[in-house]
Amino acid sequence: MEVLFLGTGTGVPSAERASPGLLVLAGGLKILVDAGSGTLRQLARTGHSYNDLDCIFLTHFHPDHTAELVPYLFATNYWPGFTRLQPARIYGPRGLLAWLEHLRAAWGHWVEPPDNRVEFHELELGASTAFRCGPLGVAAGPIPHTEASLGYRFSEPDGPTLVVTGDTDYGPGLVALARGADLLVTECSMPQGMKVDGHLTPELAGRAAREAGVGALALTHFYPETRGHDLEAHAAQEFEGRIILAEDLMRVPV
Repeated sequence: MEVLFLGTGTGVPSAERASPGLLVLAGGLKILVDAGSGTLRQLARTGHSYNDLDCIFLTHFHPDHTAELVPYLFATNYWPGFTRLQPARIYGPRGLLAWLEHLRAAWGHWVEPPDNRVEFHELELGASTAFRCGPLGVAAGPIPHTEASLGYRFSEPDGPTLVVTGDTDYGPGLVALARGADLLVTECSMPQGMKVDGHLTPELAGRAAREAGVGALALTHFYPETRGHDLEAHAAQEFEGRIILAEDLMRVPV
């Protein structure tokens, strides 16, 4: 299992960090978690193609995590470029199908994928949902950010477990989803002393990692205010394990 950070920034435009997007390589699958603006180009820079994505998981519907879905759906109409034999599957919180209807109202048939090439799956909110994605076990659980926010837990048979939260605040839902994971990828929007509702500081991210008993912690989703702060040192005040400060196009084995 390997994680490729496509974008480690936020909705604030940055020359250093693209909008949120994460590629997970596991169980022979290519899985995209969130799709902020520019994600498809970042994906191409890693040597992977939108055509190869088996699953896309959306953590919530904020534009900096979903804006690239319009270019993706438009690109599925490119013939002969989109040649998948098995349909790509897009998962998201309850409300996904209604949200897609709004996209269709705005863009019409240009965001309507070819028949049997893309499937859409809504996941329930408020409780954990477990299912399989090929050989992987997947669990989706509520995350304290918006009313329709989910984090995801990916487990290989007899292999490692990865948890990706998207945007989140500190809370029992975060700790429960991350329990015992080999790697927790979560946000660190603001530096210590600048806590914002719905988001983590490095100390709170470290606290969640410690309470969940994870093996390693990777921080991402950095607002410009985090520049010049020792995020790793502040997270290490709570968490003694390995701490990774993600950068765009960084590869991390799980």
